Amino acid sequence: MTATPDLWLLPDAIFDGTRLRGGAALGIAQGRSLMLDIPPPGAPTRRLKGTLTPGFLDLQVNGGGDALLNSDQSPEALHRMAAAHRRFGTVGILPTVITDAPEVLARAVEATLAAQSEPQPDRSLLGLHIEGPHLSVARRGTHAAAYVRPFDGTTLTHVQRLRAAGVFVKITVAPESTTPQDVARLVGTGAVVSIGHSDATADEVRALLDAGASCFTHLFNAMSPMLNRAPGVTGACINSTAFAGIICDGIHVADEMVGLAIRARPVPGRMFLVSDAMSTVGGSDHFRLYGQDVWLKDGRLVNAEGSLAGAHVTMAEGLRRLITVVGTSPETAFDMVSAAPARLLDRPDLATPEYRDLADLLLLDADWTVTATVADVLHTEPA
Repeated sequence: MTATPDLWLLPDAIFDGTRLRGGAALGIAQGRSLMLDIPPPGAPTRRLKGTLTPGFLDLQVNGGGDALLNSDQSPEALHRMAAAHRRFGTVGILPTVITDAPEVLARAVEATLAAQSEPQPDRSLLGLHIEGPHLSVARRGTHAAAYVRPFDGTTLTHVQRLRAAGVFVKITVAPESTTPQDVARLVGTGAVVSIGHSDATADEVRALLDAGASCFTHLFNAMSPMLNRAPGVTGACINSTAFAGIICDGIHVADEMVGLAIRARPVPGRMFLVSDAMSTVGGSDHFRLYGQDVWLKDGRLVNAEGSLAGAHVTMAEGLRRLITVVGTSPETAFDMVSAAPARLLDRPDLATPEYRDLADLLLLDADWTVTATVADVLHTEPA
């Protein structure tokens, strides 16, 4: 039997997973949202200032709250990461383990499986992103060269175990270390294969796309550039119909290039925002990676080699920058932080404000800043 709303929320606008709707109302009952509809005559209503939207989904999170997956492969670390990002409106994360010793990846897999098997699994944990070790040394970025290696059966076994347990897996690989046959085997498990950290040619990239790769990792960063006679990984990505993550912090990618890429994609709805956040989000101003200190200075996280070592940015900050600096339309920006990642996850339930826990719904003010969750607002008296 369908529940009947005991209250209708009337914000200035609602992002319904496809478009911003003014004048729409969201029914709620017993701490959950129900349908978007027109309230019946005489129904109790409450007006809310701002825009209501599903919470953000971040498909590339290395750490948060002083927890870094490459340093601590435990369910507790995963929970701390998720809790740190939830404070800023990100209600779902894909924890990311980067290139490291084989035992680090093995422990990250075990931690992910353990977290999923808990009596009440954390709904903020969306799976696992394996970023490396099968990358290009030339475009490794902060990834340790000593651990970069060709694709092997051990990684395939890890992915097979995760998928057999129903865990969503995204794995970033490069043509330099991975063959089309390897990609086809990974795709056969149900994993999403993402291309990144590569100095390959566009033709080499297209061979992996033809084999089933369907995503690119942090567009522009750690990939061969787009030149007039050599499209590289960047050009192959932009011209493809694959999904592509991108960081929008004003540091990793110039704002003009973010806007250009969004406008140039041949199919809408395939760009999604990622933070590539490290443990400093919701935590202290430094961490250790590969035995070296990384410090936050002027908004940048830089390792001893001078390479960017992840990012110190939230999805909320990236969304606001997309709209106010890059000039992206609000509807496209909201799609990039919720609906597009939900499509990649094949989780349509996470793209809509309907039938959700109220703690997973956000309110943003006229300046596109997150002000509260709907749950928080309803725990306060109306103004």
